[in-house]
Amino acid sequence: MADRSQTGEIFGVPYNFERPSIGRMFSSYWQPGEGMLVEKPFGIGYTLNLSNWRAWVVLAVAGVLLYTERRGEDEMPEDEPVEVIVD
Repeated sequence: MADRSQTGEIFGVPYNFERPSIGRMFSSYWQPGEGMLVEKPFGIGYTLNLSNWRAWVVLAVAGVLLYTERRGEDEMPEDEPVEVIVD
């Protein structure tokens, strides 16, 4: 097990299973000059680069969608009969 690499790529998807540190976590999520997606500091795949404005747009849209979904659940009537017409 010791001779296995803890970082690399499988089918073009990066992985990293090294023990995370605070410095590596911060530097992974904040990379000015890079694209919207960057490699995860721990685990498999990609994550959002918080120094990129497009990542904040994605987070804002996700937050609005979550808010409207939760708000819609509160306004739904419960256990009312539904009339179904079959021709």
